[in-house]
This record gives sequence, structure tokens and C-alpha cells, in this order.
Amino acid sequence: MLTISQLATTAGVTVRTVRHYHHIGLLPEPERDASGYRRYGAQAAVDLIRIRTLADAGVPLARIDALLHAQPVEFAAAVTDIDAALQRKIDQLAECRRRIGELAGGERLVLPPEVVAILDRMRGLGISELRVRLERDAWILMQALDPHAMPQRIRAKNAGLDDPETMRLYLACDQSVDWDPHDPRVDRLIDDLDAWEVQRERDSNGAGELVSSLLSGTSPAWQRILDALAHRAEQRRTARHDS
Repeated sequence: MLTISQLATTAGVTVRTVRHYHHIGLLPEPERDASGYRRYGAQAAVDLIRIRTLADAGVPLARIDALLHAQPVEFAAAVTDIDAALQRKIDQLAECRRRIGELAGGERLVLPPEVVAILDRMRGLGISELRVRLERDAWILMQALDPHAMPQRIRAKNAGLDDPETMRLYLACDQSVDWDPHDPRVDRLIDDLDAWEVQRERDSNGAGELVSSLLSGTSPAWQRILDALAHRAEQRRTARHDS
């Protein structure tokens, strides 16, 4: 006869595991003997080894009891069913691994390939990763708010990246992130951006496509640029209305 510790050692499990199997009714728990100990016979050891083998093979504990008492045909059918369930789980895990692997370029999870190509192109043109991340977040919002406008925006963005003057201003905006808001270079950049807006008649919000992704709390210099462009655009709208 075996003590619970000896039984656990024989089957290659822990005493805690044996007690858990007792608790869920998977392994019968013997009565205590006269000395107050529970003693296990050879059948208990065999049953525990079979339970451990099935559990190690991935069989859910809830199904093990039925398998232990199944006829050969029933056992084979149950094993086939369990194998199919495991394969489905493997496929799900493989898909999770694939998606996790894409996290290295997180935008690929939520943005179409054409936008991802734009972001990669911006990196290749020397635009900082901070600005690229802001652009990515802006694209995510645009896709959620107005998905039908995405093709036109993609064409416009690529056209801007093809234009030397637009690229010069992109890079200048990018470099200004750490400037003091009252740096004279900020004033010159505001003038250049405003002229760019006027020339292209993009007077919708004073910021235009070039600075649309600059978030207000990101940079004091960028905030001043946005405020100044918005103020000038409002002045032009007022002047046109008065005339």
C-alpha cells in the first residue's frame, strides 16, 4: 500500500495534483486507515498514471473520466474529437503569433498597405520617428472617422511627398519640434507655411495638410505654428466676407 506521497512519486505528479484530482472526483479518495493515513493500492497508481498521461496529451480534465471508462471505439472517437479541437487551438495560436509578429510595425495591424507604405516612405526621406508616429495616429483616426476619403487622402499625401517645396516644409516642421516658440526661425516657418497655404488655396483650417497631425501638447513651437496659421486663415476669411 502507498501513502499519498509515494503514490504521487510513482505517477510523476505532485501531492497537490493528487489532492486536486480527489477534489474534482477524477481519482477516488480512500478512507483513512486505523492509523489515520490514506493508503493507495496498485489500481490507484495505474489510474493516476493514466490520468497524468491523458492530461499531458492535452485532454481536458473534464473529459478524462469518460475516457478512462470508455470502450475502445468510444475512446478512439473521443481522441479524434480532442485532436481536432487541439488542431483548432494550434491554428488560433499560430494566427496570434503571426499578428504579434506584425507588432514590430504596429501600423500594419490597423492601416491599409498603402498608408503603411507612406509611413515607410517618410522614414526613408529622413522624417523623424516622432512625426511618423503622429502621422500614423492621424491616419488611424481618419480611417475610423471617414474611411471613404482614404483613397483621396493617400493620393494627396503621395503627391505632397513628391513635391520638393512640400518636402522642404515637412522637414522644417519636423526639425522645429524642439525650437523655442519665440525663435525667429518659427516666425519664418509660419510665413512659409502660410504662403504655401495661400498658394494652394488650402484655407480650410489654417493648418493644412502639412501640420494637420501636429498634436497640441507635443511641442510648444508646433502649437504656436498651429495657432498663428489658424489666426491668419481666420483673418483672410473675414476679409473675403467683408469684401
